[in-house]
Amino acid sequence: YVFSRTVSPEAAPDVATEIEIQFYHGDPVAINGKALSPADLLTELNRLGGMNGIGRLDLVENRFVGMKSRGIYETPGGTILLEARRAIESITLDRGAAHLKDELMPRYAELVWVSGVS
Repeated sequence: YVFSRTVSPEAAPDVATEIEIQFYHGDPVAINGKALSPADLLTELNRLGGMNGIGRLDLVENRFVGMKSRGIYETPGGTILLEARRAIESITLDRGAAHLKDELMPRYAELVWVSGVS
């Protein structure tokens, strides 16, 4: 048995599902006007994204230890939140702040990864 969070894009509905995410101080707090805890918000976005074939990734990546690895990931809620965050950043960050964020993100991710491994 293979557990899957997402349907294939071919099996997704042919009609768009509209989702409105409300943010408060940069944090997602509600979906379509309904306030949710962080866990419930992600669970609902996983459900909505999964039934629409959103968030299925098949990629080859460079592992921190120096080897290549193929990974298949299903992150429907994370994919939706990332796109929503990017949309907000595109209208709120100036060019310099956006460039700085793009430079710092990989370094920050590396530091978090290393501290979690050791």
